[in-house]
Amino acid sequence: MTPTGTGVPPPGPRAPRAAAAGAVLLLVVLLLLMVVRLPWSGDLGMHAAVLERLRADLAHPGDPLVDEDAPSPYHSPWMVLLALVASATGWGTFSVLRLAALVDLALLVSGVAVFVRTFTRERTAVPLALLCLLFLYGVRLFAWSGFPGLTSLCLTLAYPSTLALGLAFHLWALLRRAVAGARGIPAFLGLGLLLAWVLLTHQFTGAVAALGAAAMLLGARPWPARTVWLRAAAGAALALAVPACWPYYSFYALLGAGGLDAVHRTLYAHLAVRFCLVALGVAALAARLRRDRRDPLALFFGLGLVVFAAGGVTGHQAWGRILPAVLLPAQIALALETARRAVLLPLTAAALLVGAWAQAGVLTYVLRPAAVPPVLRQADTIGLWPSIGWAAREVPKGETVLTDDYYALRMLPAYGPYTVAPAYPDVFLRDEKRRWAATHRYFAAAASRAERLGVLKEYGVRWVMQRDGGPGLPQDDPVLRRVAGGPRGLVLSEVVRGRPAGLSGPVGGAARAGGR
Repeated sequence: MTPTGTGVPPPGPRAPRAAAAGAVLLLVVLLLLMVVRLPWSGDLGMHAAVLERLRADLAHPGDPLVDEDAPSPYHSPWMVLLALVASATGWGTFSVLRLAALVDLALLVSGVAVFVRTFTRERTAVPLALLCLLFLYGVRLFAWSGFPGLTSLCLTLAYPSTLALGLAFHLWALLRRAVAGARGIPAFLGLGLLLAWVLLTHQFTGAVAALGAAAMLLGARPWPARTVWLRAAAGAALALAVPACWPYYSFYALLGAGGLDAVHRTLYAHLAVRFCLVALGVAALAARLRRDRRDPLALFFGLGLVVFAAGGVTGHQAWGRILPAVLLPAQIALALETARRAVLLPLTAAALLVGAWAQAGVLTYVLRPAAVPPVLRQADTIGLWPSIGWAAREVPKGETVLTDDYYALRMLPAYGPYTVAPAYPDVFLRDEKRRWAATHRYFAAAASRAERLGVLKEYGVRWVMQRDGGPGLPQDDPVLRRVAGGPRGLVLSEVVRGRPAGLSGPVGGAARAGGR
């Protein structure tokens, strides 16, 4: 029975609540260790490069990866704020990213908590929701920015996408409260500004946030009054207007940009093994839908599923980034249903244990190899990348490096240098294909010396990184001076200024950053 006058279900058993809270506490400690460690396997170098460019020139940072005066969607309000913090404190780029990771973690945990509490006051629900968001996926490891699985968070904690997701949870919670309390127009305008911040910080998570906001409005009980809808429309109009005024890149130009579908094709692969455990959440959503035909979580799930399916059918695989709009409501729904009905605890706990085992390899990120238990040595994990510090120490900030090495392309810009070709697709870089063609031409086995010297001159290359004995100019060529050697047979060489006739005049140096 519900206690008279409270409208709140009685608290559940203390033991499950304590177990869930203890598990969440341990996981938060693990994630705090990740804040210190900043495991590198993914886009960390891109976000570090953005900070480097903004610190060098806040007004005109240019492309974060190549020496080109081009806009970039990575120059978001959050990164501008972090650059200001870096300039004010004198902290290094990675120290600032650790601060960002700490803020991201706090916003995500608190955001989930306040959102869940708009549905129930049962204290078990919040830790259960956090556990479901971390572990309720599948039996095959999956990690991507914007997805709050444990492995994803360990690798993307400092990313803008994590901040955007935390803010999205706060947005949905505040919106539910604003509608329920019939708040005035300032509250809804504030929500519009918050949504605009999310949209500019991480566009894909912004789309998820917008769908979630629509679902919270459509699922509100009782049905909002006309004045509430008008205030919500004013907030939505502000959320759409602010990105149009952002000076660092054209937000709405992204809507017509292509070239991202191939990168996201994998989001539609192996769905059954990656997300099979989410079926429990879908069942929880069905139960909620039977009780309320306008349940906001069920509506959120339905909207996300329609967009995700449309992306797969039409070949717009970049739309697959809406997938959190499918997963999050199902995960939250299972937590709420389990907190409401203790009989579900064993089944939910079993699913969470299976999901936790699938991601147990993250412990290797903070344990020394000798300390890793034998049973975890065979666990699937996303391997961390080799250090590039040996080369970054030699190359001054703002100078251009020519390389086709996978890791060097993604890591070197984090320390200030540029590369000839961008490691990531860039919708605003018009000569991206030309840059990649030049890189391939330089490292082609059949390329002549004159062709290679032409590439060096065209892009102001000051440094070359290639495999010892591999394609490219030989190490004894007079235009190269070997500076350092690294793992995997890589060699860093400096391009000597003005030696051969083909390179007469100054070579290298950043055109905009002054070679800083």
